[in-house]
Amino acid sequence: MKRSEVERYIAWAKKLIQETGCTLPGFAYWTIDEWKKMGHRTGAMQKTMLGWDVTDYGMGDFSKIGNVLFTVRNGSLQDKSIGTPYAEKLIPILDGQRLPMHCHHSKTEDIINRGGGVMFMKLYNSLPNGLPDFASDVTVFSDGMPITVKAGEEFYVTRGNSLSLTPGMYHIFGAKAGAGDLVVGEVSSINDDNVDNDFYENVQRFVSIEEDVPATTPLCNEYSRIF
Repeated sequence: MKRSEVERYIAWAKKLIQETGCTLPGFAYWTIDEWKKMGHRTGAMQKTMLGWDVTDYGMGDFSKIGNVLFTVRNGSLQDKSIGTPYAEKLIPILDGQRLPMHCHHSKTEDIINRGGGVMFMKLYNSLPNGLPDFASDVTVFSDGMPITVKAGEEFYVTRGNSLSLTPGMYHIFGAKAGAGDLVVGEVSSINDDNVDNDFYENVQRFVSIEEDVPATTPLCNEYSRIF
């Protein structure tokens, strides 16, 4: 991706989050210079990767597969003395955009439609070898109540509603085409995007950035470059 795209999508995400009635913490608006100024106080934030993330997963078409994420709070699987024992994210998604199919080894997460359009979801169980089970029905809790769907069946989550996904449950979610841009919330156990994602599709979690314009906002995997 190009840095100009990253900057543009962060600006879009800030506007969409505000329009849907959510509020970002102050550090969401820090520039690189402000991060540097506050650097002596941000060690835990850096280690737990709080802040912005923009990725097309190496697929080359952000409008189809990709997303912006903002991690509000998080902890560390390696160092229990920092952060929190849970995580929270906001995930702005373009109309018709989706995340790639993946599951988590340890994370349990609630995926919530925070506002905007309609969230679509597809679910799969895991086979003993760790691959997706494309045959068996999936039972998942939606706001405390169990529902059962067919493997890969597309179903919808409207504003304010959520699903609770457990480790090993493969999922695809995104913004239903034609229903508008969407803000998804994620509340989960500790999130570690370096080790806890198992992607079925051939994607990259963090992608290289072509520096076609100066960066003003660092991404959560770039802090080591500025400190």
